[in-house]
Amino acid sequence: MVDNMGNNLDRDGHKYNFAGGSSGSGGEEYGIIKEQDRLLPIANVGRIMKQILPPNGKISKEAKETMQECVSEFISFVTGEASDKCHKEKRKTVNGDDICWALSTLGFDNYADQLKIYLHKYRELEGERASQNKAGNATDQGKEEPTTGFNGELQRKHLKFNNVPDRSNSSNRF
Repeated sequence: MVDNMGNNLDRDGHKYNFAGGSSGSGGEEYGIIKEQDRLLPIANVGRIMKQILPPNGKISKEAKETMQECVSEFISFVTGEASDKCHKEKRKTVNGDDICWALSTLGFDNYADQLKIYLHKYRELEGERASQNKAGNATDQGKEEPTTGFNGELQRKHLKFNNVPDRSNSSNRF
């Protein structure tokens, strides 16, 4: 359980200290998670928040820190539910389907439905990419070409969520 201050969590026999301080042994004890490891980087959170604002929009440090706490807690909450499911099924790897299931179970059906569509399109693109790499390798035996990973820009261009407004070209965002 997490107390109101977010200090301790006892889950499946593991104790976690989210306070960011050491527990007497220099913080190297098993199960101790530093605050910087628990939270998403604030620069990334701020960058995501800024995408929705007009170019001259500003975000306070307090707003970024609040959002950082919220999104980090949300990710932990959903991942914990998915992890519990995997543990019950005696699996060690949480996959995209587990995350979708957890979102639905926790009452975030709208997000789960959109994420299922995204996951399906992502898997299709990854399958196409893998088959292209195999075809390229079969014809170019002996030639070594640099391979590229899945490009995040490609992901954003081809894998749009339905019912999410595209605000990238909007000049009046309010």
